[in-house]
Amino acid sequence: MDRIENMRAIRSKDTLPEMAVRSLIHRLGYRFRLHRQDLPGKPDLAFPARCKVIFVHGCFWHCHACKAGLIPKTNRDFWLPKLRKNKARDRKNLKALKQLGWDALVIWQCELKDSSAVRQRVKQFLGR
Repeated sequence: MDRIENMRAIRSKDTLPEMAVRSLIHRLGYRFRLHRQDLPGKPDLAFPARCKVIFVHGCFWHCHACKAGLIPKTNRDFWLPKLRKNKARDRKNLKALKQLGWDALVIWQCELKDSSAVRQRVKQFLGR
């Protein structure tokens, strides 16, 4: 598979990390809406009655400060501006959501290794 095919295969919706979070949250008994296009950033999960959203971010694409979030050493002229724009867009969307009265939680891909910790964060964020 060449690079173009590889990049084309990367999805923005229904990724494995997103599906894992959706499954976990559904098992906790919460119901949600997916990819609300009327909200800034089209959050992965929205809880309209609670005015809360959850984003499931891939560590690489959103520049997380973990091992998976490292910027590639090759083709840095391409990757640096692209990843910086992703990060700036994330900040802008979180700020816009806050101004609209929505609370947001970001779950990073690397955090899914500890599902009990994610479960606790979600329960604390969403409440009862």
